[in-house]
Amino acid sequence: MQFDKQLQRQLSRRQLLKYTSLSSMGLFLGSCGVSNQSSIFQPLNQKSGNARELFEPLNQSIEQLIFQAKNPAPEYPVSAVEPNALLINSFGITPVIDPNSFKLVIDGAVNNPMQLSMSDIQSLPLISMVIRHICVEGWSAIVQWGGVRLYDLAKLVQPKADARYVYFESGDSYYESWDIASALHPQTLLAYQKNGQGISIENGAPLRLASPIKLGYKQSKWVTRVTFTNELLSRRGYWVDEGYEWFAGL
Repeated sequence: MQFDKQLQRQLSRRQLLKYTSLSSMGLFLGSCGVSNQSSIFQPLNQKSGNARELFEPLNQSIEQLIFQAKNPAPEYPVSAVEPNALLINSFGITPVIDPNSFKLVIDGAVNNPMQLSMSDIQSLPLISMVIRHICVEGWSAIVQWGGVRLYDLAKLVQPKADARYVYFESGDSYYESWDIASALHPQTLLAYQKNGQGISIENGAPLRLASPIKLGYKQSKWVTRVTFTNELLSRRGYWVDEGYEWFAGL
């Protein structure tokens, strides 16, 4: 979770702002979620002659330097909630997940891998926050989310010292990856409530990512597996693999 101290010494704030122009917000190709059927756990492909792969390591370092993991994003009063917003799954792809038999798998570079039922998860501290969900397509919605902080789950499984990334697999075969600092940010939730009630299956029940620090396509629905890793794998995220920015921070 430590930022690159050498880069921090070398780049002034003005230089950071200048160099961030290298990093785009990605292509406006689609929406905030879709289905894919392949396995994500493959070694990172080594390709040459690709501008995105050439600049992406620099982009990631710069964005992580600018990102302040402990700084909270804006939150809003409950009166600001837009109750009719963020109701429909754009693709109409809804997996069938029985919450009574559901198990969240947390594994990878951890000392204590676990499988947690919804009862296990709901026994942990409930965190509620009213935040703005921002989609790469340009729309936004203020929503109240309730759930468990990923940080609190990480305390249970104890990530190893070299864990740098967190992968998320979903029941519809969507996949995403985050840097570990963002994943363990205090406002990153695995949510099971929306606007004070249980999340509907269309919105990602029984568990979905919710955070004000990432664009919507990073916030996977129907999360079934959380895997800590020490390397960024070849399949980094469904829309990322189609050209969207990987870090996608706000």
